Amino acid sequence: MKILVALSRFPYPLEKGDKLRAYHQIRCLSQQHDIYLVAVHEQSVSLNDLEQLKPFCKEIFLLKQGFVDKCVNITRAFFTGLPLQCGYFYSRKNQKRFDEIVAQVRPDHIYCQLIRMAEYVKNYPIAKTLDYQDVFSKGALRRAEKAVWFTRPFFMMEYRRVSRYENEVFNRFNHKTIITAVDRDLIPNEHRDEIAVVANGVDFEHFSYHQEEKIYDIIFSGNMNYAPNVDAAEFLAKEIFPALKREMPGLKLVLCGATPAPRVKALQSEDVIVTGWVDNMAEWYAKSRVFVAPMRMGTGLQNKLLEAMAMQLPCVTSPLAAKPLENAEAKYAVMPCSTTSGYVEAVRGLLQDPELYERLSNNGYQYVHEQYDWQNAVEKLQQLMNQ
Repeated sequence: MKILVALSRFPYPLEKGDKLRAYHQIRCLSQQHDIYLVAVHEQSVSLNDLEQLKPFCKEIFLLKQGFVDKCVNITRAFFTGLPLQCGYFYSRKNQKRFDEIVAQVRPDHIYCQLIRMAEYVKNYPIAKTLDYQDVFSKGALRRAEKAVWFTRPFFMMEYRRVSRYENEVFNRFNHKTIITAVDRDLIPNEHRDEIAVVANGVDFEHFSYHQEEKIYDIIFSGNMNYAPNVDAAEFLAKEIFPALKREMPGLKLVLCGATPAPRVKALQSEDVIVTGWVDNMAEWYAKSRVFVAPMRMGTGLQNKLLEAMAMQLPCVTSPLAAKPLENAEAKYAVMPCSTTSGYVEAVRGLLQDPELYERLSNNGYQYVHEQYDWQNAVEKLQQLMNQ
């Protein structure tokens, strides 16, 4: 089958969750299908990044989105009622090019990742699947609740627009997918149960446990320009970590991930390391003792938790991030905490009790290997597309 995959970002490098999901889905789907990739891009895609996808794609098409284009697109979206994050990626010029690509490829199926690309795809009389991935409306609402007062109306406006759009595009697609049942149940459509849960996976070959000298006591990772990660990094570095250091003065914390926002860079100190982009995230996990992800905003599955568990790191996180990991708490694969004192107690216990440390790290390792395999996840997606 010829599958046209429509993405709002080129899926390499793998520093963001949507890129990670797209890359591995394309990789696995290409084993049985012809993949034609269409991706919007803001900056030039390097030859090296293109080479990472060429083995899996029959052809790659790039839709350029310049600064002026974005300004025009967002302005148009503001006045038409389209969610701004959808308008950001949508242009009439690129729609014309997208139509030409569809006419050239004549795909049997269109796989559209995220509502951000739904405008390009929704009107085609071709079998198509929308990957909601996360429930963006709930994410916008959570940001509104945490935002400073003068930005709150903006986030509430976007929340209402995204909620309406998630509902409106539902019936434009033959199939719908999402990463977790938790997010599926928040999609604002009465037929949300029709959405298939297609989980993420872990690259176990890359994220595999190996012995390294432990340099850092606590690690948190992710795209450090993403608002929920920025909030979690600040909570960890300003509240949790100082409380731990009062009891254990020699601790080291590393905040590891691409494009750190100014607020994250400001957290750098003698005992807090802000890395920026790293070539091999697995090496940083291997050099750390405990993974802490105190997420207070955002939606969906936290890939960072899966990767850390695969590296046999004991994981401490929030109930918000733990909930999508079905049965993980019951299997004692993660430790959910909701207060500063709770995080301090959990991390202290893991650093001081070798038996507790080994139990949580082993349970997490076993859990992620049982539940999160890319090949199994994509097999479910293939079955859906074949219906």
